[in-house]
Amino acid sequence: FPMAAADPQVLALAAQITESREQDIPLLLLKLKGILSSPSLGCEESNKIKQDIYDYGLTQYCLLILKQDHSQLQGAWATAAQLAEILSHCCVGLEVKEDPEEFYKKFLPSAIDSLLVLGKRLQARFIRAIKEKEKQDFLHWFQIVTDAICWLFGGHIQLAACVLQNDCFLQLLITDDVETAIIMMSVLHNILRINSSVLLQVEEETLHSVLDELVYKLSSTTNPAVGSAATKLLLLVAKLCKQLVQLFTARYKGLEISHCGSKQHQAACIIQAAWRGFQTRKRLKKLPQAVVTLQRSFRAKREQELQHLTKQKEEEALKLQMQLQRQRAMRLFHERQLASLEVVHASQLNKYMQEMEEKSALTIQRFWRGYRARRIFHQQKQSLKEYKAAIIIQRAACKFLEKRRRRRPLSPWKAPKGLTDEQRLALQQKVDDYIKLHPASQMSEETSKELHMQAQAKLAQFLLRSRLDQRAAQRREALLAQVNTDVELLMNAPGLAEATEKDLGAFMSRSIPVAAKARQTHNTMLKYTRWPWWKKLGDEFVEYDVIPDDAINTELESLFIGGRKSF
Repeated sequence: FPMAAADPQVLALAAQITESREQDIPLLLLKLKGILSSPSLGCEESNKIKQDIYDYGLTQYCLLILKQDHSQLQGAWATAAQLAEILSHCCVGLEVKEDPEEFYKKFLPSAIDSLLVLGKRLQARFIRAIKEKEKQDFLHWFQIVTDAICWLFGGHIQLAACVLQNDCFLQLLITDDVETAIIMMSVLHNILRINSSVLLQVEEETLHSVLDELVYKLSSTTNPAVGSAATKLLLLVAKLCKQLVQLFTARYKGLEISHCGSKQHQAACIIQAAWRGFQTRKRLKKLPQAVVTLQRSFRAKREQELQHLTKQKEEEALKLQMQLQRQRAMRLFHERQLASLEVVHASQLNKYMQEMEEKSALTIQRFWRGYRARRIFHQQKQSLKEYKAAIIIQRAACKFLEKRRRRRPLSPWKAPKGLTDEQRLALQQKVDDYIKLHPASQMSEETSKELHMQAQAKLAQFLLRSRLDQRAAQRREALLAQVNTDVELLMNAPGLAEATEKDLGAFMSRSIPVAAKARQTHNTMLKYTRWPWWKKLGDEFVEYDVIPDDAINTELESLFIGGRKSF
């Protein structure tokens, strides 16, 4: 938003547009025409108002609306033509000082492109119109749009080449309609009058297309207005661009201005008229069959065009809606920012602005990291897909090679070659030499028996000690099981007020917990006997009536040995 005092009318219109619906914005923008055409405005005041209109985004609004479907606007094509005129008047005389590159290199070319597209659509509807009133309306709006284009590149001369190189301009110029062709040749005349060297600045293909169309109109038309306009344009081109005279004489040899050339031109016109009459009569004979084919192709083409236009309208409407919402959100953000600046004390302004800059930088960094992470993810996704495909191919190749190897017949077994007598003697000599260098220690029979007895005694002590340790461990486990059983009974016992003689008997007699633990031990023994053979591979030397402690402990955390109160 501009920091200087803005025009109150522009400010009020911007506020009204911000609070209005999207459908009402085009009609509100038409008020700019009255603001710009006020008789009390001077040159400097008019430029100041144009600057305010651009700063408040109203000019951008006009451009966005011109890019959408004009038939859906309130007022339809009349509103679009008036907005085109307003847009051109807002841009002429405007000098943008802040970010001029955005205005001169992006905004103005985009405005020219939108105006040419609008003119192309008006020309197409003018040609297809049947009623005389509709044709006059479309021609009037087409004239307004072309005048706006001339006014725009008249105020910004650099846009003349942009207009000439635009494909829509060539499509508008290449037409058989007399009225629109004359208007477009007048636009080309204004381009050459404003920038005489523009034809030397464009590409050679564009130059040839424009000159070919002018020569074609001159040689083929029977309308004197079209022929006169084409002749004036060719003479103006030859007058302004001396370098193109040689191109005329080399490329268009039939343009020699002489009496003989005039006779040849008349003879060519007579031959062409006779040929057209012959072709017309021939075509009329085939008319009934051709009409059916033409209607069928026309309906198919019209249906395809309608589908394409519908899709294009939806895309443009969605894009415009997103741009309008983004612009409105940006405007609301700036309004909140200005309101915050009014609340913040002057001494805290620098600190507040620094915090806002840091937050903005963090937001930009966050969005950039997200974009970069998504792009890297897509790249890695493609690499991962290629890696998986390579693994699948390698796996298939390995399976193929394995099958091929299995099918290959085995080679006959070859016995290892034996040692010769010389190799055997040499090996025996090495063994004898090693035995001589490393003699083995010898032990007497008495010493060996004594050592054996000592080992047997230590082994017996170890077995006795291990048996005692095993019995002590069993005693600890039995005591622990008894404690656990008592704790479980106490936890499940009722309160003293609710206790009965039956409950008292459960504590005085050990038969109930002993029977429960015995039943669990019996179930464990049955499960062990039903184990498969491969679970008993380590129990070959264990008696069948003795169950390993590990097997019991898998079912029970501790084994309660009932019937014994002391060990």
